[in-house]
Amino acid sequence: MKPFRDSYVQDVDTLAVGLLQIGAVELRPNDPFTWSSGWKSPIYCDNRLVLGYPMLRDLVVSGFENIIATDFPAVELVAGTATAGIPHAAILADRLSLPTAYVRSQAKAHGRGKQIEGHVRAGMKAVVIEDTLSTGQSAYQAVSSLQEAGVDVLAVLSILSYDFDAAGERIQESGVPAYRLVPYRSLVRVARERGDVNDQEVELLMRWREAPENFGM
Repeated sequence: MKPFRDSYVQDVDTLAVGLLQIGAVELRPNDPFTWSSGWKSPIYCDNRLVLGYPMLRDLVVSGFENIIATDFPAVELVAGTATAGIPHAAILADRLSLPTAYVRSQAKAHGRGKQIEGHVRAGMKAVVIEDTLSTGQSAYQAVSSLQEAGVDVLAVLSILSYDFDAAGERIQESGVPAYRLVPYRSLVRVARERGDVNDQEVELLMRWREAPENFGM
């Protein structure tokens, strides 16, 4: 199985430009960010900013909608990862007139102690919406939680993916494919064409993708 699958966005470059223009994606190859994991990263992504730009937001949701119409017309549930995947999942579910739900990283320690919120039934066919796919841990934890609830997860859909090998391994192990609207290489290419980064910085960005845990050491 091919782990990372291309989407059906009519113009990937338009979406990539939009993410860069609004600052949803920021590139700093020579002054890397620090992730919560401690990893150094030349890129920071906050796709929640997309929600404030209706045209870009619509392009994202239309991209997801096209994937479902083409490959998963039998889908019955749109599930978002908590928290960044929730709004995109809700908008997509509304567009498709389908139920929506969201999956926490772990069950609540109070109330009903639920990890999955929403009207979810065993046997439902679902897609999982993630904003950015990095190592794939949060997205595929959500996949696993839904599967334990008896849900048939058809695919994970994300706006952007870094296409890490670690994510590819998770995808292969799960058997649940991952689609991304903007592949990492496409984003970097568009950033270079815009003049956001130079050739040397492109090399750093690609080196990071190959071994993110060692970047900046």
